[in-house]
Amino acid sequence: IIGIDRGVEIKCVAGGHVEGTVLCGKRKYKGFPDVNDPGDILKQFCGLKIGVPGRGSIHDVILREYLERFQLEKDIEVMNFQWADQVTEAVARDEVAAAIGTPALAVAVKRYADGKILCPPSRLWPNNPSYGILASGSFMAEKSEIMERFLILHEEATSKLRNEPAETAKTISDYVGFVDIDFVLETLKISPKYCAQITDEYISSTMEFVKALKRLGYIKREISQDEIFDTSLIKKIHPSKDHYSDGIAIPD
Repeated sequence: IIGIDRGVEIKCVAGGHVEGTVLCGKRKYKGFPDVNDPGDILKQFCGLKIGVPGRGSIHDVILREYLERFQLEKDIEVMNFQWADQVTEAVARDEVAAAIGTPALAVAVKRYADGKILCPPSRLWPNNPSYGILASGSFMAEKSEIMERFLILHEEATSKLRNEPAETAKTISDYVGFVDIDFVLETLKISPKYCAQITDEYISSTMEFVKALKRLGYIKREISQDEIFDTSLIKKIHPSKDHYSDGIAIPD
């Protein structure tokens, strides 16, 4: 969206994952389910700092949106970091009291900084677009066959994540090289909403995100839905109901 505002010719052509932002912190702080309201969870950090990846990231925008909503922007300092690993280190060293970012960041904070999840993804911003597939208009026009084949593979990959998470976790662990299978599985369990479809909820949440970006000064104008999305190919490839709510096949 920020790219489109700056003139980049690109559109979202498929989904992938929703609700990928988590608030976590040290175990001494209160969180869900003992405290249900995100605003009440955030209020305990007045006078403290919350770490988050780069400015303009979805995690940064969600945090700043909540701070404004609950009139906490002057009471809680936001510290942006270039890399998620730096956020984990900042929590471990008590440079920040809490962190907001991906499920993988939450697992890292739990494992390496004696932390816990304070507010799960579904309670922060329902259906928010965690990631999707982007393509330029010229590429879609000139290489539509390649784009279609790629999206078919993408849908197969999200299906494999849902239906064969243990095998997929091993593949991811082997490829990344420095996270074990349990780390990957725990990450998948925190927000198990994977599918290639672009749903009405995905679009509606994105358009609310556009308004937040405009309010916070990250974009100069409200980008329209047609400027952001081209659903023609994914509707052809995935005409059936989406699978975001199906979860993943990991036993409790």
